[in-house]
Amino acid sequence: MGPDPVALDAADPLRRFRDEFALPPDLIYLDGNSLGPMPKRASAKMDDLLNRQWATRLVRGWGESWIDLPQRLGAKIASLIGAEPDEVLVCDSTSVNFFKLLKAALRYQTGRSKVVTEDAGFPTNAYVLQHCVWPDYLVRVASPDGISMPPELIERELDASVALLTLNHVTFKSGWLHDAKRLTAAAHDRGALVLLDLCHSVGVVPVKLDEWGVDLAVGCSYKYLNGGPGATAFLFVRRELQEKLMTPIPGWFGHERQFAMEPDYSPKPGVDRFLAGSPPIMSMTAMEAGIDLVAEAGVSAIRTKSIQLTDFLGELWREWLAPRGFVLRSPERSASRGSHISFGHPEALAIDRALIAEKNVIPDFRQPDNLRIGLAPLYTRFSDVFEAVQRIVQVVDSGVYEQYRGKESVVT
Repeated sequence: MGPDPVALDAADPLRRFRDEFALPPDLIYLDGNSLGPMPKRASAKMDDLLNRQWATRLVRGWGESWIDLPQRLGAKIASLIGAEPDEVLVCDSTSVNFFKLLKAALRYQTGRSKVVTEDAGFPTNAYVLQHCVWPDYLVRVASPDGISMPPELIERELDASVALLTLNHVTFKSGWLHDAKRLTAAAHDRGALVLLDLCHSVGVVPVKLDEWGVDLAVGCSYKYLNGGPGATAFLFVRRELQEKLMTPIPGWFGHERQFAMEPDYSPKPGVDRFLAGSPPIMSMTAMEAGIDLVAEAGVSAIRTKSIQLTDFLGELWREWLAPRGFVLRSPERSASRGSHISFGHPEALAIDRALIAEKNVIPDFRQPDNLRIGLAPLYTRFSDVFEAVQRIVQVVDSGVYEQYRGKESVVT
């Protein structure tokens, strides 16, 4: 038997943050790497937006509170990802932002056509790449084991023909954590730009975009930032590149003279040129509470607990889950992974459904056979992890999962 989870919870310096979230007391929620729970503060912010700002101020709300939300929230996220306030905007979805920055980078990199990426990246990025890059110029580096991506495999694909290197900082299935500093330097040595997807790292893994020299980045806010379902995403453009890049989706919020309503487009200076249409004020109002909580806790402290949680789960896997056929599908070393761990099992989908229906545990499932466990340090307790593993054992040993074979759903 490993460390005592109750003692670990008692010594946890972040334990007070669990009370900041509206979590059912009898639920073990291990899917915050997909959708974070609601911060209680978000309710008050939405009440004010609906019943005071919108209900009484009406269109005046734009000038009083709303019109600069992309920049104000962007500045807050900038502090979490090692960027300057004028390098980040909150706007659109991750896919739309990825498209905007990809097209802008390719247009800027005259004479270069190749894009290097990974085969384990999030599928929506792959779809955008397939649409924007000719197949002969898209290099998808394969993981040797479905888990890791040694940096030298990527580096050997970088040459003078590469316009862009784009990677998920933390991969969505295995949780592999790229050495972004090393790979950015390697790409720059060959004249390529770097575009990172931070969806599975922002708010839980230290990110230092300016220190690393990263050129472009995108990320979502509904995972570890707890911004709400489908919450607005963000983008980052390094200050030195802002005046050199042109968005492929020009809109009136990115126009230099926004309210002149001129027929021809003239971009705003700086990163604001990457704004397009009207920002979704309701979504952006709700997401601010989660960003503030991450800032209060501090990413360094969050990362420390994340490593403790994933190491603890690793010990429980070796003792309880490996003997029952669960295979580790994430890096063994904590320094090489984010804050979720995948376990392979032939009955992973049925086990996942049984845990939700029978044991009040919500993990995550990813094809073809991955039970994915998200460990969000602001509210996940060591006792939650211990109890969840015990319930997995119960589901497997009792055979109750057999009742849930073939019972799939679109969203887990």
